Amino acid sequence: MTNFDFMGKAKFFGFVSALLFAGSIFSMVVIGLRPGIDFTGGIQLTLLYPSGTPLSTQAVRGYVAQVLGAQAASSPYYVQNITAERDVPGVGRQPLPGVVVTVRTDDKTLAENLRKALLFPAADSGLPTPLEHSLTEIGGQVSREIVNRAWQAVLVALAAMLIYIAVRFRLRYGVAAVLALIHDVVLTLGVFSVFRLEINLPVIAALLMVVGYSINDTIVVFDRIRENLRLSKKASLWEVINRSINQTLTRTLNTSSTTLLPIVVLLVVAGIALREFTVAMACGVIFGTYSSIFIASPILYGWARVAERLRAR
Repeated sequence: MTNFDFMGKAKFFGFVSALLFAGSIFSMVVIGLRPGIDFTGGIQLTLLYPSGTPLSTQAVRGYVAQVLGAQAASSPYYVQNITAERDVPGVGRQPLPGVVVTVRTDDKTLAENLRKALLFPAADSGLPTPLEHSLTEIGGQVSREIVNRAWQAVLVALAAMLIYIAVRFRLRYGVAAVLALIHDVVLTLGVFSVFRLEINLPVIAALLMVVGYSINDTIVVFDRIRENLRLSKKASLWEVINRSINQTLTRTLNTSSTTLLPIVVLLVVAGIALREFTVAMACGVIFGTYSSIFIASPILYGWARVAERLRAR
């Protein structure tokens, strides 16, 4: 068992967390988040080209802007490179270069024109003819419903966890745990805002998984704190929290590292297809481990100190 003074460093890490939290809020307000078409509505066109085809994302982006014309300003779009393996007749399984073109628009005529233009590019465009393609469309009404359901899922999860911990432990434990969860989610969204990563349905699923992972880690620490409070009634709460964190530290680090390993492998192997999902998972594991030690426990201690002062008065 380690003997690190975690509570002695609580003010320092609390200040760091406050800066990161404020920076994340500032980034989301100023820079904003980048919602996917799951939340905005629009079209997503995936194009795969013959193996070995030189493909310039800049050329595709310029051609899309040319096709959209005056509507480019009112229909934000972006282009991403991808690579997909396909069985090519007479050759076998080959990696094919491709692009994903996403346009936020409800104009079906515009979507069809763009699809035709990219499937049969003009001779002066410099773009090759794709081997295969797929088109995904999401309407505005569907996207609004998805946004509402996503927020409802996150809020219901937080409320359910607050109630469970308040019943299983005490209200102060539940509030400390939920505040730590909010810290984790906001910092994760801050990373997405700064690096302009897309918020889509897999990311919402990852955030809910992060909430579950973080609360599990926090409950382990809280359960040890409650147990040590019963066994060491003469020890101060400061000492009990420190001892409890040190006792669970090995378990916490082992769990976090073994969880991160497959996430990193998935990020490397899956590439851009699951990039946002794996980044959200990795951020959640890191921030969740950090908050269970340096956020939730100090909040619990601060609540107890304030309650003691109020009772003394």
